Amino acid sequence: MIRRIIFYENHFIDFYSTQNEKLKTKIQYVFELIRQVEMVPEKFLKNLSGHKGLYEIRISCKSENYRIFCCFDEGKLVVLFNVFCKKSQKTPQNELEKADRLMKEYFSTKR
Repeated sequence: MIRRIIFYENHFIDFYSTQNEKLKTKIQYVFELIRQVEMVPEKFLKNLSGHKGLYEIRISCKSENYRIFCCFDEGKLVVLFNVFCKKSQKTPQNELEKADRLMKEYFSTKR
């Protein structure tokens, strides 16, 4: 295993627990890629420019696109924050702000 994935608070778990099996399977597939593959393709994991340290995990299922915000901690640990269904080309500002806030909280509580 190259990386380990953890959840910060319950934002991701609350979302995941309400989803259908097809989407859950797709999410698990992408998580396995992130755990096992050294260079994860940008199709699945993308660094968000302008948001230092913030990444988005990209999930496509049927005609829906989902984004899970995350960051890396100590290189091998992936910390998941909030998740949303992307309805347009532009990521909603409130979701980005929430992810930035959660990431800052995570690192400040860790110290």
